[in-house]
Amino acid sequence: MSRRGENIRKRKDGRWEGRYYLFEPNSGKKLVHSVYAKTYTDVKEKLLKAKIAAEAVNQERNMGTEIEFHYAAQEWLTAVENSKKHSTYIKYRSIYERHIKETLDKVLISELDTAIIAEVFRGNFEKPLSDNMKREIVCVLNQIFCFAESYYHIQSFRIPYQRQRKKDKPVMVLNQTEQLKLFRYLYNEMDIYKMGIIVCISTGLRLGEICSLKWEDIDLSRKVLHVNTTVQRTAVDGKESKTILWEDEPKSIFSKREIPLSEDVIKLLMLFYDASAKYVLNSSKPMEPRTYQNKFQYYLKSAGIERKNFHILRHTFATNCISSGADAKSLSEILGHSDVKITLNRYVHPAFETKRQHMNSLSSVYGQLMGQYNS
Repeated sequence: MSRRGENIRKRKDGRWEGRYYLFEPNSGKKLVHSVYAKTYTDVKEKLLKAKIAAEAVNQERNMGTEIEFHYAAQEWLTAVENSKKHSTYIKYRSIYERHIKETLDKVLISELDTAIIAEVFRGNFEKPLSDNMKREIVCVLNQIFCFAESYYHIQSFRIPYQRQRKKDKPVMVLNQTEQLKLFRYLYNEMDIYKMGIIVCISTGLRLGEICSLKWEDIDLSRKVLHVNTTVQRTAVDGKESKTILWEDEPKSIFSKREIPLSEDVIKLLMLFYDASAKYVLNSSKPMEPRTYQNKFQYYLKSAGIERKNFHILRHTFATNCISSGADAKSLSEILGHSDVKITLNRYVHPAFETKRQHMNSLSSVYGQLMGQYNS
């Protein structure tokens, strides 16, 4: 089995093989070379020496070499596939193939300029590119250019991109009346799916996280929930029209976290605990996120609440925590954010009554000051 990121594997004949690359001086095509040894330690040492020598050769060969854009792009995608999450690789590949490949594929990197790059954003699209998609295209292009500089030693440029300012949309939460309606409906003829909604509004779990939650992730004795995976639909390799349900680690190292559970949530989980089931919501396999989103919409409609996105449960959880006196740092870790500023700016939305309480507390302070003045 190969060791990820090292290009080292054990062969069927018992020897260890380490692979490294040399580039053709004109086309930039990557050629595979190998070193062999009887042990992993020996082949790792040999491979390191071979890579150092190859790097020197590659620098000499590729300095000033004319490389077509698609060579660098494909090598970059291979590097992403070997080092990033599968969903990230699929996303980048899709952006490249749909929005960049046709325009830049056969263009030499040294010939790229702002006029050629501009053609990428004027492609034959059914509708204008969104501001967010333009930003992602620029991100992919700049990563490819950076890769080309590092591996082919070709001086290129970076595309500056200033995101257009637009009015921030108010982040919606369920108000107190809507929460009461929803809880009344969920607790009436409770089932495993309704319980999952209560878990989300009580812990801030994302849709993909609750859909991939396993019973082994929940420590009922310690009253702790471990977020170890998430699930989403992603394209099948080589078949953009087909998708599969892909289970993977959460979106970042901070999203992989522990969440303490309340007594009420523990009681609900114990009520539906099934030792023979692997997944909480769907027994033997992850729950389809779109199916669970549809269930949530049905619950809202049945409870007499307007249509809302599933993510509103996470917003509502965060707002309730702050209104109850939770500190931002603790909430940030529960939500799985890398920076407490994200929590404060994106998820913390104090209720109007909380603001009123703060204003009333000022009245008492001012009252004391006025009393001292009058005396």
